[in-house]
Amino acid sequence: MCAIAGIVSSHINFVTQDKLQQMAAVLQHRGNDAEGFWVNDTKTIGFAHKRLSIIDLSENAAQPMHFPLFNKSNEIKYTIVYNGEIYNYIELREELKTKGYTFKTQSDTEVLLALYDCYNENFLNLLDGMFAFAIWDNEQNKLFIARDRFGEKPLYYCNSNDQFLFASEMKALWEVGIDKEINHTLFLNYLIAGLLNNPTNASETFYNNIKKLPAAHAISYVVQSKKINVYQYWNPTITSLSEKITEKEVTEKFVHLFNQSVARRLRSDVAIATSLSGGLDSSSILATIAQFLPENSLQNLQSFSAVFPNFEKDESKYITLVTDKFKIKNTTVTPTAEEFAHDFEKLLYHQEEPFQSSSIYVQYKVYELAKEHGVKVLLDGQGADEILAGYTKYYHWYWQELFSKGKFNVFNKEKIAAAQHNIQVEWGFKNIAAAVMPVKAAKQISKSLYNQIQNNSFLEPDFIHHSINKNSLEKPVIRTLNDILYYNTFTNGLEDLLRFADRNAMAHGREIRLPFLNHELVEFIFSLPSHFKIRNGFSKYVLRNAMKETLPKEIVWRKDKIGFEPPQQQWLQHKSIEPLMQQAKQKLISEGILKKNVLQKPLETLPAHASNNFSWWILCAGNLV
Repeated sequence: MCAIAGIVSSHINFVTQDKLQQMAAVLQHRGNDAEGFWVNDTKTIGFAHKRLSIIDLSENAAQPMHFPLFNKSNEIKYTIVYNGEIYNYIELREELKTKGYTFKTQSDTEVLLALYDCYNENFLNLLDGMFAFAIWDNEQNKLFIARDRFGEKPLYYCNSNDQFLFASEMKALWEVGIDKEINHTLFLNYLIAGLLNNPTNASETFYNNIKKLPAAHAISYVVQSKKINVYQYWNPTITSLSEKITEKEVTEKFVHLFNQSVARRLRSDVAIATSLSGGLDSSSILATIAQFLPENSLQNLQSFSAVFPNFEKDESKYITLVTDKFKIKNTTVTPTAEEFAHDFEKLLYHQEEPFQSSSIYVQYKVYELAKEHGVKVLLDGQGADEILAGYTKYYHWYWQELFSKGKFNVFNKEKIAAAQHNIQVEWGFKNIAAAVMPVKAAKQISKSLYNQIQNNSFLEPDFIHHSINKNSLEKPVIRTLNDILYYNTFTNGLEDLLRFADRNAMAHGREIRLPFLNHELVEFIFSLPSHFKIRNGFSKYVLRNAMKETLPKEIVWRKDKIGFEPPQQQWLQHKSIEPLMQQAKQKLISEGILKKNVLQKPLETLPAHASNNFSWWILCAGNLV
């Protein structure tokens, strides 16, 4: 886990270590165990690395790393800078040994170099991990960059003025002169609807001059021709399993893959802990870890949580149920409105782009807590909601699937079960129409959103006129539950959450590992019929079924979904937030985005997970501009 940065130029003597040090300095928070720099002889290529030591803590595993390693001659075939973890590196290393490769470190970095030497660019699908790396191929005069399948690790780049720059965070690019120019279309979409990206252009960011490498993509850049080839190396083709597959078969396969994923993510040369919300996802990870540890060592396992005593959505009782069962130490933090106001600017600095709600701050404080207790690595439950239909919004998509397929008995049964669980889901004529005419429904949703933006009463008409883009508001055609889960996992939704988690963790130099995002596990889940995700009014059915003998029933059969949710509504009404809100409004007015009369209008304050969180969007965007 680290920070990486680099510069590639066609001009001799263009790249200097000073520039690389500038980029690395603003990424210090991502890894302060060591740093390294490399500039080639012609000063056309340079790499920078800030290290957070997790695997092979020795200096031999330092980066930038060259291949061959420890070569006495000056001949270097490849050089790498790498951020992340390859969880199956041990298995890959053993396979490479059968092909004649030898290794001088215990690091996964050296394994990546050997894989590139063996397979060139065609090794990415062999990896189980989170990663963003850059390899300079000295033989082909080529830069090769890749990012993991789900986008757990970030990578940004800029190609202009005869230079190609990349970095783990955008601030490193700004540091060496890349303009911080606002992408008004994305800002408009965020201010009105809370949208965080353009689903029709995955490389777009909130800044015009900077692109992100999309998840599961790679770049091959040949310097001589200045040709950039951006391509997708993994696009899961889901083969649906038969409706006749048994519950026993599904459960056994799920448990095997999940256990394997957790076990691999426990590989570390430093202490590992978990974040624990009291929900099913994080509790399942902790329970699975407990299976791999001797009973007498469980007391050494730590978990970290956020709690809000006397708040209706406090998770304390559920956290206690889990920690008592497994007899592990749990440490909690209770963020306050005053702390939030004090840290808000710092939070924006690390996130760089707008974010969804104050829940992001709660996550930030949990990772800070882990740092205070000397824990470098935490396992976390991110991703489960997207692949297993954990959010309430997925119920109506499942019902629409049942309705469209004529499964009316199951449809009625599921609606009644959800109501009995007090799950509030709207269902009416529009849903019936969407089930029967999904293409028309998608177009209508996009049109409604477009009209909503055009007719907004808070924003300046000129800003709307010059910023609105129909294509960026395009909604997918949804016929089945799997369709919307696929969209949220691979196109719009999950990658945003992973960005929040990465920035929050790395702000404190912590590493987050996500067992639900093993690609084999994800592919298997997507192959399952929908009734293994939602059944009898319960979401995440396959996970609940797998954990019913392991976790307390109060956790397994919880009917609500909370996570780290703070009392945002109360926070936004606190006197410490008012100056931040006024500052945001004034900034957006001065930029010609908000109308002046907004200063006199009180904005509605809503809970963190509310859908129309306009006051939050103003607060966040206004302080970023």
